Amino acid sequence: MICTAPRSGSTLLCGLLAATSLAGNPDSHFHSSSLDDWLDDYGLKQTDYASREECLRAVFTCAVARGKGDTDIFGLRMQRGSFDHFMQQLGLLFPGSMGDVERIEKAFGSTLYVHLSRPDRLDQAISRVRAEQTGLWHRNADGTELERLAPPQEARYDATAIRHHMASLAAQDEAWERWFEREAIKPLRINYDALSKDPKRVLAQLLSKMCLDPTKAQAVETPTAKLADALSREWRERFESERRNQS
Repeated sequence: MICTAPRSGSTLLCGLLAATSLAGNPDSHFHSSSLDDWLDDYGLKQTDYASREECLRAVFTCAVARGKGDTDIFGLRMQRGSFDHFMQQLGLLFPGSMGDVERIEKAFGSTLYVHLSRPDRLDQAISRVRAEQTGLWHRNADGTELERLAPPQEARYDATAIRHHMASLAAQDEAWERWFEREAIKPLRINYDALSKDPKRVLAQLLSKMCLDPTKAQAVETPTAKLADALSREWRERFESERRNQS
């Protein structure tokens, strides 16, 4: 379970794990905070089930199958913004007095928690603003578009939006930290800088932690390209200059 926040490198990490053909097909299998969206995602109809619990069991069965791919490991990327709804649904499936970890393991079995974060909050926020403005969220390694969520639009500098996302992203990481402490979890910690600098080394580390062959990482090609460019650096310099002038 990759515990993360947007623009932390999770698409890269999920792609690396999937490319090994050993470590499941990790993705945001429960991204939306809506059961209707979950049902649509798996081609299911609520009218086919007698209760919400039956719907949820069907959704989780489909999610596990998709998240395993052709392997024995279920891979899940969990954005903090989706987490509370996800746990509420697990509470319906597994009612009673138990902690979050116990519910997660009842659903998926023994779980390795990975905390993927991005120490440079300013770069992270700039990346988020540009993705929202341009509609382009990810590129393939060859530069072609991998994920576009809106028609192309020109990016425009917006200091207010950058500040908003810096605060929001920090709050999401802090919420993960509180949850780890409450649930007595010691996650494997990976940061964006290490992942982007040497993805194969980070992948090998993670495979080893999963008791899989770490040498398989050497044959995996990086599946995505960085979106940061000269414009990102220009925005950073402008934001830092404005912040200095205001202090």
